[in-house]
Amino acid sequence: MKKEKVEIKGDVRVRYAPSPTGFLHIGNAQSALFNYLFARHYNGTWVLRIEDTDTKRNVENGEQSQMENLHWLGLDWDEGPDKPNVEYAPYHQSKRVDLYHHYVQELLAKGLAYKDYATEAELKALHDEQVENKIAPHYDGRWYNASEEAIQQAEAEGRSYTIRLHLPQDHVYAWNDMIKGHVEFNSDNIGGDFIIEKSDGMATYNFAVVIDDYLMKITHVLRGDDHIANTPKQIAVYEALGFSQPTFGHITLIYSMATHKKLSKRDQDTLQFISQYRKYGYLSEALLNFIAFLGWSPVGEKEIFSKEELIDAYDINRMSASPAYFDQKKLDWTNGEYIKKLDSAELARRIAELITAAETEEAAQLKELAVQNDLALIEKVGHIYRSEAKTLLDIMKKIIFIKQIATYEFSYADFAAFDREKMLTVFDYLANEVNDLPTDATPDYSALIKATQKATGIKGRDLYMPLNIVFTDSQSAPQINEFMGVLDPQLVLRLLQQAAAYLRN
Repeated sequence: MKKEKVEIKGDVRVRYAPSPTGFLHIGNAQSALFNYLFARHYNGTWVLRIEDTDTKRNVENGEQSQMENLHWLGLDWDEGPDKPNVEYAPYHQSKRVDLYHHYVQELLAKGLAYKDYATEAELKALHDEQVENKIAPHYDGRWYNASEEAIQQAEAEGRSYTIRLHLPQDHVYAWNDMIKGHVEFNSDNIGGDFIIEKSDGMATYNFAVVIDDYLMKITHVLRGDDHIANTPKQIAVYEALGFSQPTFGHITLIYSMATHKKLSKRDQDTLQFISQYRKYGYLSEALLNFIAFLGWSPVGEKEIFSKEELIDAYDINRMSASPAYFDQKKLDWTNGEYIKKLDSAELARRIAELITAAETEEAAQLKELAVQNDLALIEKVGHIYRSEAKTLLDIMKKIIFIKQIATYEFSYADFAAFDREKMLTVFDYLANEVNDLPTDATPDYSALIKATQKATGIKGRDLYMPLNIVFTDSQSAPQINEFMGVLDPQLVLRLLQQAAAYLRN
């Protein structure tokens, strides 16, 4: 059945609700970005809510990391812990426990929920028996409509209890998914009556999220495809409480190009966390652009979009229900395009920022050399290598090479491809030209190389490639005159003399 076109009408309120049990990873960022674009394109409100009830799994600085990295990506919410709207606050689930408990009691009073005194051992035995008999594991409702005598006996034994929502039999939970189209589940196939309040009095995810979304007036729920099995349970809660439901949309998950399976932490070839992309020299604008294409495509062939252009172009009807494949080459290309476009001074500032943070081996090495204070050097090297760099780390590695070139042992192996006498002629002539410069002069290496060409008659690859080898240890190099201009003239002279001495020996 063909998916109907989605029309967005009225007020729009969407939310991104991370758990501080981990840091912002690429899948989180995908969900956050599409909620952001949805809110901005349809002139709505984007809410940040923190689902922090799993205190045992919460990690130190998890919430702070989520917020900092969202800001780094350029995503800013309208409401949240730091921007509370009194009508909807608080924005931490841990501070909303009494709200959840109130609605649990309402369902108990209506007979739509009940106390379950089954022990963990009993539930495990039930599960094992069902698996052995090749029955889909589900709770069998054994405590629904339990006798008063059985309840009193359980209380006398000191048993703890959970509270479960009772599901009607053979009932269809259906919705028109904004991305997938019509989806439905039968109540008999979603695991049986499920827990809405744990024995410690804490609401479960599938219950708390419904209360939060309803009370915060969330109109549209955009989240990962891995949540689709939760949706019928949440609809069951909406129906039991008589709440109006939001419109759901389930975003395709991100898959590995290598394995064609869902991207996981075991995929060592792919960076998982946004903080890693940040420290390894990806630009926030480029990463945002790249993530936008993981599950969505614009009209036309354009691939490079500013954030404002993404907002304008976004259309929920162009979200894909097919898997989104993480293409590292595409990310590197996108990042390279953004590096080329970046203002030279801004490029230097961002590299200096990475060096100051010293979160990689390269950054720490440059920080020891206080390179973060030499913005002129960073800008010069950035200008030379920006057209070939895929990340800022590529430029940082070139700076390390330049800072260590005085002690670097060149192999000169590539000299074998060129005429020895021609190379000696070029090196000797250029060395003399450099040596004759006034000590206070700023060398114009472009002019000096042209003078060498005119005087010696040697040109093209016979002129430039040997010079590339002398100064970069590679035949292929950017504008060699610009590279030489970064070096101290005395070092340029020494390297030319060393190369000539190597050829004579």
